[in-house]
Amino acid sequence: MKRWIAIILMICLISGLAKTGRVYAGEDQGTDLGITAAACVLMEASTGKVLYEKNADERLSPASITKIMTLILIFEALDEGRISLQDQVTTSAYAKSMGGSQVFLEEGEKQTVETLIKCIVVASGNDASVAMAEYISGSEQAFVDQMNQKAQELGMTNTHFTDCCGLTESSDHYTSARDVAIMSRELSVNHPQIHEYSTIWMEDITHVTGKGSSLFTLANTNKLLKQYEGCTGLKTGSTSLAKYCLSATAVRNDLELIAVVMAAPDYKVRFTEAATLLNYGFANCTVYKDAKPEPLGDVQVKNGVKDTAGCDYGEQFSYLSTTGESFENITKEIHLNPEITAPLTAGDPVGTVDYFLNGEKIGSVPIVVREDVAKAGYIDYLRKIAQALLVG
Repeated sequence: MKRWIAIILMICLISGLAKTGRVYAGEDQGTDLGITAAACVLMEASTGKVLYEKNADERLSPASITKIMTLILIFEALDEGRISLQDQVTTSAYAKSMGGSQVFLEEGEKQTVETLIKCIVVASGNDASVAMAEYISGSEQAFVDQMNQKAQELGMTNTHFTDCCGLTESSDHYTSARDVAIMSRELSVNHPQIHEYSTIWMEDITHVTGKGSSLFTLANTNKLLKQYEGCTGLKTGSTSLAKYCLSATAVRNDLELIAVVMAAPDYKVRFTEAATLLNYGFANCTVYKDAKPEPLGDVQVKNGVKDTAGCDYGEQFSYLSTTGESFENITKEIHLNPEITAPLTAGDPVGTVDYFLNGEKIGSVPIVVREDVAKAGYIDYLRKIAQALLVG
């Protein structure tokens, strides 16, 4: 009888812990930060490691943090050269009709891409978001389709968008705290120029219409920029369904953290609880980054028009520690594929760099070729033979 009572008590204890959404970071599985928001995630940006979570995969209404995905697609279009910061974007009647947070664009009004980015990031302009969606994809719906496609590519399994700004309050427009952290990481790490805009506190833009020109002041809705040391952004959101949401980024001592809070009970709580998450991360985590790795030599290539190819690190290596160990004894080993054969395309993996801490492997990054190497043909082999004879 006592044995069965003990089992029942254990089941109740485990069930209670699951409902509170406790953290599972490092060896500390009992930390409870007292987060009252419906869901939260704390993530380290360079590694993507989740340090704290509560109801991380619950599908919730995202409100304007939807615009994080909108910004990802805008910056991808910039990086690919499909648009430029100085392009002039004309506001449609549909874009002007957006309610909620807006910067009051008029139909036919033209603004640069860069100005509209500021309107989206700083003032959460729904009209600016739709104007950019239409400019990039032709229509908001086509843009939203791309948003959902990008979400799938990023592994955001609990996300579906029906608009580009978060105005929709329906069960079909949802995401999760984990997915918000994933897309925040994508924006922050792969498009770091976002922080040039997300750290703007106030800035004036100029409306120019047929009625003349007027100034409009953009005011940032992210109060952590003034309240939290090292805050670099990122996006707030609120509707009656979503309540109060925030994805906050901050950097201290080369450690970048992302704190996501969803469905907080009021606008102050989302800031205080994001700060609580960030404080926990900065107090308990350190990160090692191989910021200046030594150059890699050339690799031998078989059957290519060239016999060698230059190599690079495929990505920067990062290692996150929650136990405070020293990084002084980190070593690395280079391992190349036993046979590297043409054709090769720049970026193809040809080996790995493995990292060790006190003799234990802690991770690796790929070695990739820097250039294309075509497969050698009959004429190429004849040329090589001729060159060899001349040298001889």
